Amino acid sequence: MITTLAFSAFVVASCAWIGKRAISDHRASLAKRRGLLDEAARLFPDARMSFAPDHFPILVSRLEDGRQVRIELLADTMVTRRLPQLWLRVTLSEVSERGRPAIGALARPTGAEYYSLVHDLPEWMAPPEMETSLLMRGDGHASAWQVERAVAIFQKLFSDPAVKEAVISPRGTRVIRQAAQGERGAHLLLRQIRFAVTTISADLVSKAVAEAESLSEALSAGGAITAVHEAA
Repeated sequence: MITTLAFSAFVVASCAWIGKRAISDHRASLAKRRGLLDEAARLFPDARMSFAPDHFPILVSRLEDGRQVRIELLADTMVTRRLPQLWLRVTLSEVSERGRPAIGALARPTGAEYYSLVHDLPEWMAPPEMETSLLMRGDGHASAWQVERAVAIFQKLFSDPAVKEAVISPRGTRVIRQAAQGERGAHLLLRQIRFAVTTISADLVSKAVAEAESLSEALSAGGAITAVHEAA
């Protein structure tokens, strides 16, 4: 009887310790999330930082030409047969609407990409031939040279397997890149979302911003001239 009571007390104490440790680890993980874009914030003198409900940071600033850049982190756990993904999403908003169509591409589509703009575009388009499966869609307003130009750009951009989505629209451009992958042990054993990163490097953020800027010029009048020269 005494042995049974002692064992029961041990089990209760162990469960209480595990629960307390889990809560402590969770709080520490949330606190770490809030600082993931601190290094990137140094790239923008007027950076404004806020936080999503899941405690991931959101950085908003403006480029020298007045365009707004929004930098976010998204935790993706929708595909159960893979580890959670942490996506870096960079959105570049134009000062005024540009005269160009909306065209986007999404790598390795599953249909579960809740963050994707490509799924919302109505027209299916033939993607470039690549090893990576690619979904390409548009709003139906692209001219022949714009389609050709977009295919060439996406073929080059998505040769990097870390790129998940790229979108060009009249109001802005967007690039989504992989920032980190979830820790296997925490996900498989505890079903927790943990990423083994303490910061998102300024280099990665700069690269994504530069790609968004490049996409912004891709289907402009200047882009048309470039496409003609490349075809000649």
